[in-house]
Amino acid sequence: MAGLSEEAVVVAPSGPDAPDRSAASMGWQARLFGSPEFFRLWLAQVVSATGDWLGLLAITALATQVGGGNAGTSVSLVLAARLVPGFFLATFAGVLVDRVNRKRVMIFCDLGRAAVLASLPFVESVAGLVFASLLLEVFTMLWQPAKEASVPNIVPTEYLTTANSLSLAAAYGTLPIGAGLFALLAKLSGWFGDHGAVDTLRLNQEGLAFYFDSVTFLITAALVLTIPFPHHRREGPATAGRIFDFSSAFRDVKEGWEFIFINPVVRAVMVGLATGLIGGGMLVPLGPIFADEVLGAGDAGFGVFVTCLGMGVAAGVLSLSFLQKKMPKERVFVGSVFLAGATLLVAASVSDLLSAAALVTVIGMAAGAVYVLGFTLLHENVEDEMRGRIFSALLTIVRLCVLVAFAIGPMLSQLLDGLSNELWDRSITVMGVDVAIPGVRLTLWLAGLIIILAGALATMSLRSVRREEGGYEAVP
Repeated sequence: MAGLSEEAVVVAPSGPDAPDRSAASMGWQARLFGSPEFFRLWLAQVVSATGDWLGLLAITALATQVGGGNAGTSVSLVLAARLVPGFFLATFAGVLVDRVNRKRVMIFCDLGRAAVLASLPFVESVAGLVFASLLLEVFTMLWQPAKEASVPNIVPTEYLTTANSLSLAAAYGTLPIGAGLFALLAKLSGWFGDHGAVDTLRLNQEGLAFYFDSVTFLITAALVLTIPFPHHRREGPATAGRIFDFSSAFRDVKEGWEFIFINPVVRAVMVGLATGLIGGGMLVPLGPIFADEVLGAGDAGFGVFVTCLGMGVAAGVLSLSFLQKKMPKERVFVGSVFLAGATLLVAASVSDLLSAAALVTVIGMAAGAVYVLGFTLLHENVEDEMRGRIFSALLTIVRLCVLVAFAIGPMLSQLLDGLSNELWDRSITVMGVDVAIPGVRLTLWLAGLIIILAGALATMSLRSVRREEGGYEAVP
């Protein structure tokens, strides 16, 4: 990738000679997606995300097979391999993304992922799957910040909220499509029978899924290749010929983290998203326990929660798309964080499925707004030359906080359950009404308070600035 430094910074042209990029001056793609370029990028996201979900299901199934009697451990190792690179390499990935041509980075990563996935049908050991997962994560770790850093350069500012809403839909709305394809490929693999060529090419369900996933990344690379990202050559001696200069790389890393702490808007987004995810992330491992122990609804009740959460996120994203031009983004961002925390407190307090499901829908709406507006605020308030590092840092923080939430949520629930049983026999009386307080309810209350704390910290950060002509300046 040494040759990627020729056109390092991607920026949108500005000034009186800049092309008219308003939606009104272009066709339906611009009116719906902000620009024809982003429409193609969004299509690339839809295709690759569908393949990602399909590949995740296939690699999990393959890990179960090659793991033999230790299937659970094998799956855990393979999935952990998708987390490890982010903690150690993500920040330097952001530095690289800020130094090189981002379009070439995205194409290189797509081709790399396609090659790795095409080789997976022939992997027969857990070690091989772990190594492949590490490679896939390294490529993804470069692709994501390159994509996020490029969005403001191909989307007019007034359409950034819509663009981020569409990106969220592409990332998570394709899950059922990927799952459906995995089931369809299972039937397709049965049609091939037991011919020798079939066995040689590994055309079973997992093999077909990996081949299909590989093709999705080839399609994604082709789509990205057609996108005319505006760009200019990085000027000045700061990074010329020094892409792999570790001393300057460390300085860039330091500069990126200093910017996060100094810029109040970026700091507010980081704190709001990260701290909020520590609380919100606990919903995933604790949801089935709450549905079973508190509501008595079992797995069906948890399925209702997942459905309502998805519907809420979709409703929140659609609302943002319609209201974005009149919306004070900073206030709605912190307001949505507070709403998510307060609603979780109430949802954890109810004891019937219908009320809990309605409240989970509201949580989904707030969570979708927080995600979309957080990314939009970063797009609007971070300069191009810093964007790769900031988004790499954000993705690393998000990953860490979700992992912490997943790890401590169940343990904390069990600990508080024992404490509640010891002190109150898992029930208290409030105004003559018996209220059950199992550990899962106490933990979800704590999660709600953590999210509210995230909103308070984000508010404190934003209070240190004032709005002046569309920008932020520190208040003396």
